[in-house]
Amino acid sequence: MVRLHTNLGVIGLELDAARAPLTVRNFLDYVESGFYSNTVFHRVIDGFMVQGGGFEPGMRQKPTRASINNEAANGLKNDRYTIAMARTSEPHSASSQFFINVKDNNFLNHTRPNAEGWGYCVFGKVVEGQDVVDKIRKVKTGRRGGHDDVPVEDVLIERADVI
Repeated sequence: MVRLHTNLGVIGLELDAARAPLTVRNFLDYVESGFYSNTVFHRVIDGFMVQGGGFEPGMRQKPTRASINNEAANGLKNDRYTIAMARTSEPHSASSQFFINVKDNNFLNHTRPNAEGWGYCVFGKVVEGQDVVDKIRKVKTGRRGGHDDVPVEDVLIERADVI
């Protein structure tokens, strides 16, 4: 389990290493190295998801390690309060960024191993602090640093701990 300590409260994550072993190991490596300390939830879309894990306050992007293989075919679904890896349009481009689904997002699920069907790898779920996720999804957002849907006031991940 991992706890994300944010300026809005604590989010407890139960990770599924049996179904997403590479993804969980990658996430834990970032947690254990302190990478997520002083990062922000930089993309918040109520009715969709809240995304973090790649930017410091001021929308300064952090350098990451290499991308990992997409394990989205693991049978886990992008349901409300699950955590998944963020990526670009390249299916195997996930590195440090993650998102928490704030509703069931079936269109993000794996359907086939091609560009349109790879989906986004779910690797755990929120088991503590769902109310904190709900607070985050309701923050006011705007455009900052060339990005849309950025919280007007920083939603900070102060630190992340393995427990």
